[in-house]
Amino acid sequence: MSAIPPSFSAADSSPALSFDPVLLLQAQGVRVAFFDVDGVLTDGGLYFSETGETLKRFNTLDGHGLKLLQKAGITPAVITGRDSAPLRLRLKALGVEHAVFGTEDKRPAAEQMLASLGFSWLQAAAMGDDWPDLPVMRRCALACAPANAHVEVRHAAHHTTVARGGEGAAREFCDLLLVASGRYAALLADYTQ
Repeated sequence: MSAIPPSFSAADSSPALSFDPVLLLQAQGVRVAFFDVDGVLTDGGLYFSETGETLKRFNTLDGHGLKLLQKAGITPAVITGRDSAPLRLRLKALGVEHAVFGTEDKRPAAEQMLASLGFSWLQAAAMGDDWPDLPVMRRCALACAPANAHVEVRHAAHHTTVARGGEGAAREFCDLLLVASGRYAALLADYTQ
């Protein structure tokens, strides 16, 4: 006997996701979200081809989260210590327009982006996994770290995801921001009708 798939009703379309109310209040005014790449949008591993080309693995859940942020009016921005053609292609495909590549000094890059966008640190959130991310994370209204981030970064974060970097951690961060913005349920409803 085969299992019969359950039928879904309108009542089943309510969000299953929830976060601590204090965390949601802290994230409520966020208008820009800064992301590191290696260890956040990727698993942090560096893969090299026979010709020495650096290859990266990105998670599609994270990519969809970045697209959802844009739909909700939250600007995703990337500040990374590395630069590569695959990274630039991935960000272009996701519609991420604000990025600074090849910098270990991330605070000035974030400050310039905030100024160009007309936002303040109180309207910013950040996700990072290692020490170079701390100067940005410590200034933002909300700081998040993947589960496998360095201990000092997890300690500085307001929230640590269940998922590891490159395995859906950025999506968890995006979901938190979407719930706090009040847009999560409406965006979800677009897919459950």
